[in-house]
Amino acid sequence: MTARIAIVTTVEMPVPDADEELLLPHLPEAELAAWDDPAVDWAAYEVVLLRSPWNYTEHLDAFLAWAERVSQVSRLHNPLETIRWNTDKRYLLDLAGRGVPTVPTTFVAPGGSIDADALAGHIVVKPSVGAGSAGAKMLKDDAAGAAAHVTSLHADGRTAMVQPYQSAVDTAGETALIYVGGEFSHAARKAAILSQGMSWSTGLYADEKVMATEATDAERELADFVLAGVPDLAYARVDLLPGDDGPVLLELELTEPSLFLGLGEGAPERAAEAFRGLLG
Repeated sequence: MTARIAIVTTVEMPVPDADEELLLPHLPEAELAAWDDPAVDWAAYEVVLLRSPWNYTEHLDAFLAWAERVSQVSRLHNPLETIRWNTDKRYLLDLAGRGVPTVPTTFVAPGGSIDADALAGHIVVKPSVGAGSAGAKMLKDDAAGAAAHVTSLHADGRTAMVQPYQSAVDTAGETALIYVGGEFSHAARKAAILSQGMSWSTGLYADEKVMATEATDAERELADFVLAGVPDLAYARVDLLPGDDGPVLLELELTEPSLFLGLGEGAPERAAEAFRGLLG
């Protein structure tokens, strides 16, 4: 069968992605293709599905230019406008403005300054464009160190984001709710990363300890509310943390999230069915 769906990865992937290994046997219409491989003819595919282009954060302008070109010759999922919006975590400001409870976040662009009080206490400083915990630092009562990290990010041309560390993650973890084809599929629990010693076996993202879990009614309600404002999604992952008054949004992953297909019974089959449905 001639592949009609491109499952987008990168030439830099040093190890196979677990989701792709589980998905491809159920989706014979698809094959892997690297976004940064100039030999790929993207017009040959009816659907181009972003899955593991995990080096895009280091090449954002080139990646978005590639996505625009692809959207002109094929059907890109998730859609181009969604990708443009979601690749910079300043989207959190839009969601907070819509009434979504989010982790409080201060953004400071290169050339900007931040109040010293925002750098005090137990905080996380990371780039607004990033994935897999790359560039993220947890600091406790180290305003000078936090300021230095902000300066370092600015020196690389990156906008910094500063958040209070949500200490409940150390015991409760982070809940990821996975949706395919607009429908809830399954949930996963991720252990805290930043408060532990991080490892980087692939070089592209920090290793995670992830297990299957059941989403609570409150988590489902919040995730459904978040996604109600974003149309035409082939896949989504809503990452939540426990807050004082219920779950809060940490990140909305619409570009290249791991879907943890191995942790949901029937999840690879559901994902394959949803992605097959993108074909005309």
